[in-house]
Amino acid sequence: MTTRRDLLKIGTVGAAAIGLGLPALTSAQAQAITSLDVFVPAAPGGGWDGTARAIEAAMRADGILSEFKFEHVGGAGGMVGLPRFINGKKGQANAIMIGGMVMVGAGIANKSPVTIADVTPIARLTGEALVIVVPAASPYKTIGDLTNALKANPKAVSWAGGSAGGSDHILVGMVAKSLGLDPRSMAYVAFAGGGPAQAALLGNQVGAGVSGYGEFEEQIKAGKLRALAMSSEGTQNGVKSLKEQGVNVVLYNWRGVFAAPGITTAQRDALVALIEKMVNGPAWKKTLETRNWDGIFLAGDKFGEFLKKDIGETAAILKDLGLAS
Repeated sequence: MTTRRDLLKIGTVGAAAIGLGLPALTSAQAQAITSLDVFVPAAPGGGWDGTARAIEAAMRADGILSEFKFEHVGGAGGMVGLPRFINGKKGQANAIMIGGMVMVGAGIANKSPVTIADVTPIARLTGEALVIVVPAASPYKTIGDLTNALKANPKAVSWAGGSAGGSDHILVGMVAKSLGLDPRSMAYVAFAGGGPAQAALLGNQVGAGVSGYGEFEEQIKAGKLRALAMSSEGTQNGVKSLKEQGVNVVLYNWRGVFAAPGITTAQRDALVALIEKMVNGPAWKKTLETRNWDGIFLAGDKFGEFLKKDIGETAAILKDLGLAS
């Protein structure tokens, strides 16, 4: 499986899916939440933290909410923090967790007793293509240079990315498979977040790296990292896609919002209404534009259905990496 086109297809109709499967909300329900307890199951500086901070900034800018409390618990692609969120926030109506595709894979790869299926789906927010980068001093000037080196010796290139089983790791495995290599042969180094992975790249401790473009953008523009390819269908951010350069791989990382288990349907609906209000506001629309995120909003029951499907598809990919049975 070398493409996740479903994410793109769903993204194009995401706006039409807003609120599907949800009952009408009263203004009282929508306004019941006066603060948010935001749980980020990763270290500060990564994609989930960036999404959480973007939610805060958009809600403040549009006058939706002004009180936020943040908690970070990193490790194992969210699997260290997830049990704490489940046990510590159960039944808490104003608690949300930021997560996404990475947690789906990490739960499978780590054979976690609790997974993303154990929390309450609220909304899928964004889809982001990944970028493959190398340090500025790297001998790999093009994606062709990098793939040629991999074909000669897959272990000659070490890769920095997020936790094992996450979107970064999956992309590396998909690239290997497209080149006729065993995905398990790739030298993948898992980091707890985007910040540590970037530090390893800038320190020339690894040969290549994978993450969302936004996490590497500053260093790419500063000339400290070289962007070789995007995992999108076509060119993004001035960088050609893998597909355009002869590597038939397309992958989008999605991120979303989850609530604690044990909340009522009305409490879930109030959180959905809150996020929907943000998504329809000018600040969030500007955020999507400036951060180069694709808005693929999907709420409530429809998001829950998507999540079940994604869990199944991710398990299949991870089998190729030897991370799932």
